[in-house]
Amino acid sequence: MMISVMSIEKIVEQALQDGYLTPAMEAEVGRICDNASELSIEEYMALDRLMGALLTGEVVAVPRKQFINVMEELVLTEAIARVAEIEATSESSLDVGDIAAYALNRLPPLYATTEEGASFQRQTAQAELQELISQQVSEAINRYLDRPNFFPERQALGKNTGNEVVRQVSALLQTYAPNFEQKL
Repeated sequence: MMISVMSIEKIVEQALQDGYLTPAMEAEVGRICDNASELSIEEYMALDRLMGALLTGEVVAVPRKQFINVMEELVLTEAIARVAEIEATSESSLDVGDIAAYALNRLPPLYATTEEGASFQRQTAQAELQELISQQVSEAINRYLDRPNFFPERQALGKNTGNEVVRQVSALLQTYAPNFEQKL
C-alpha cells in the first residue's frame, strides 16, 4: 500500500482493516506527529486505538526488510576470542561491544538478505579480510586499554525486545498526549 499524505485516523483505520501496520504507515504516523504542533482528540484516540490493537495482536507490525551485516559476526567472534585471552591472563576487564564497534567503524560492511548470501559473504571475508579484521580488533583493544575513564556513568544501548513499534507508539502518545485519557 502506498502512503500518500494520509491522516492518522485513515492510517489506523487501514491498519485495523488489514490487520497490519506497515513500515510506511508507521513512518507516516511518525512524520505527522513530528510536524504537528498539536494533535486533535480524534488523532489521540486513533493512536490509542492503534496502541491497543498492537498490544492485543489485532494489528501486527510488519518488520522492515530483514538483513544482516556478516562483518558484525566476524568481528564479534574475533573480539570475543581476543578479549577472553586477555581477561584470562590479566586483571583487565574489556567491553566487547566497545571493541567491536571501534573495529566495525573501520571495516567494510558485508550485508546479506539470504542465508546463501550470508554464507558467500562469510567465505569471502574469511579468505580476503581476516587479516584486516584481526588488525582492527587489535587496534580496538589497544585503544580500549589506553583510554581514560571518561563518562563512567554512560549507559549502554538497550536491547530490542521485539515490541519496538509498541514502544514507539507509546512514546508518541506520551509525548503528544501526556494528559489525555480516553473517557469510557
